[in-house]
Amino acid sequence: MKIGVSGASGKLGSATIAALQGLASGHGIVGVSRTPEALPSTVEARFGDYDQPDSLASAYAGLDRLLIIPTTDMRPGQRTIQHLAAVDAAVAAGVGHVSLMSSAGTRRAEEPDIWGCYFPAEQRLMRTAGAWSILRMNFYAEAFVQEVRSALDRGAIAGIGDGRVGYVSRDDLARAAAGLLTGDGHDGAIYTGTGPESLSGTERAAIAGAVAGRPLRYVELTEEAFRSTMAQAGLPPPIVAVVVSIRTRFAMGGFDIVTGDIERLSGRRPRSLRDVLSDAFSETDKNSE
Repeated sequence: MKIGVSGASGKLGSATIAALQGLASGHGIVGVSRTPEALPSTVEARFGDYDQPDSLASAYAGLDRLLIIPTTDMRPGQRTIQHLAAVDAAVAAGVGHVSLMSSAGTRRAEEPDIWGCYFPAEQRLMRTAGAWSILRMNFYAEAFVQEVRSALDRGAIAGIGDGRVGYVSRDDLARAAAGLLTGDGHDGAIYTGTGPESLSGTERAAIAGAVAGRPLRYVELTEEAFRSTMAQAGLPPPIVAVVVSIRTRFAMGGFDIVTGDIERLSGRRPRSLRDVLSDAFSETDKNSE
């Protein structure tokens, strides 16, 4: 069986390739990327660019199973175009089972809403693929680590409301994706990969402060105030729009989701946000010695 990962040279793609190499004994692993030269020599590397749909047709040819990982492209409307192109190419190439990495809480929305680019792709996949699965991911714990590091000097993390989030680590998500790609009985399934608990802004700031050994509080802002803060920090308008959409979805409870799907697919319990933070700051301490 040939198993493909599209978006293979990104952080999640690389982690999924590594997880597959530990599981997919006897199967061929194909990495599809705009930069195939960056992939390990132990996988079959193919060029495929979401912005060049013709390249995807040959990249997906002969695959029995495929995982489509979205890009981080912030150009307005571009991710929807990319997702649809990838799904259409996989169906046209006759991929036996197509899996899509999507977002927790996905529903119909207009871009730049974070869900705006995922809903059309999910719908296209369900309507056109012969066999399909969807793995919706909660928000990356590693993204919160970066947020904490940038906030420590200020002593505060800002957000819209005090929305709870079930942060999931990238490696846990990658292992779940590998389990999905190598397992059976997933046709038509929609999974949501989350961490073991959902934490409010106040709770996660307290945990981060304790782990970092620095005082850190959580400040609730209105959407308008949060948008202004992002703009004043010099972020480009498209990025501000996406970040604001994410935080408004936090506030409405769109990421207040905890499931057992990570363990169900990977056979391992997901790490807590505290564990991810502890590992990150322990590594920082080692590097500073």
